Order: sequence, then C-alpha cells, then structure tokens
Amino acid sequence: MYEYLKGTLVKITPTYIVVEVSGIGFLIHVANPYAFSTLVNAAIQVYTHQVIREDAHTLYGFSDETEKQLFLQLISVSGIGPKSALAIIAADDNVGLVTAIDSGDIKYLTKFPGVGKKTASQMVLDLEGKFEQVATKRPNAKPESNTSLSDALEALRALGYKPAELKKVEKQLDGTLDTTEGFIKTALKLMMK
Repeated sequence: MYEYLKGTLVKITPTYIVVEVSGIGFLIHVANPYAFSTLVNAAIQVYTHQVIREDAHTLYGFSDETEKQLFLQLISVSGIGPKSALAIIAADDNVGLVTAIDSGDIKYLTKFPGVGKKTASQMVLDLEGKFEQVATKRPNAKPESNTSLSDALEALRALGYKPAELKKVEKQLDGTLDTTEGFIKTALKLMMK
C-alpha cells in the first residue's frame, strides 16, 4: 500500500524505527535499526512494505529499493516470514546470500536463523537466478556510547538468534568496535562461519 515514507526519524529501538510524517509516528520494522543511527532527527526516506494480518498491520522498512525487492523475494518462499526475511537481510551483505542461492549452497543458507534444510532447498528452488543486481550499502553509523555492544546483542536476539549463539560470539568480538552497527555486522559474520 505504501511505497515509501518521507519524514523525520525520531526513534530507534533494537527492532524498529519510528518515522514522523505530518505529525504521525510510523513504527517501521527494519533489518538493522542502528544502521540509521546517524540519521536521528533528520529527514529520511524509507521504502516500505505493509503486511496485513488478522491481528496486526505491520510496516517493514528498507534503506533502498533493492533491499525491499530482496525482502519481497524472500517472503515469497514457503517457510520464510517477514521476521525471518529481515534476519536474513541483516545477517548478510546480500551478495553472499544471492551467491549461495544461485550456487545452491544449502549449508550456507541454513546458517540463517529459522532456516533449515527444507527451507534452504525451497529458497534455491524458488529464487535461483532471480536476482539481477544486489546493493550492499547501508547508512553510515556514528560512534555511540559504551552500550553499543548490549544494544547489538539485543537487536540480534530480536532477529531470532539464541542466547547460546550470542554468548559464543560476544567473546570473540573485537573490543575496538564502537558502534552498534559495527558489533552487529561483526557478530553476524562470526555466526555465519
């Protein structure tokens, strides 16, 4: 229903952002909310997809049209819902995901949360060869306070990663990282190995 929203980014949480448009705050679920951290109180444009269910009307947001198209392709696969699709988008640079799908790399695909062998096989079957171009850009992040690691871990929990997985990765994270987005990306790369 909505192609995109233009407004002011007023809030960031581990699972969503709030964009104010003409006095109305839209709650938008995104793959990595902290990727928008440099844009707080700034005018932004977020591409959106609305999912309507009996119990909820939910907006999902994306930094660009390519990311939105990837999300739409993922939710078209049986066994992948919007939350899983966001977790997959957050966990990967998207080039690795497309390469795995096009090459039939089931082992790589099963590393995403909520994706088993059956769903991974279905992803390859349904999506192989359907991605012409994939962008990997994300908005730049600014240095944050020393709560960045805990914010990152909370965001990863919201994406469906288990506490045991996060505990292993937490020990391996480099202490020199100072942004939530940096911690999230590094943690996701470590979990994908």
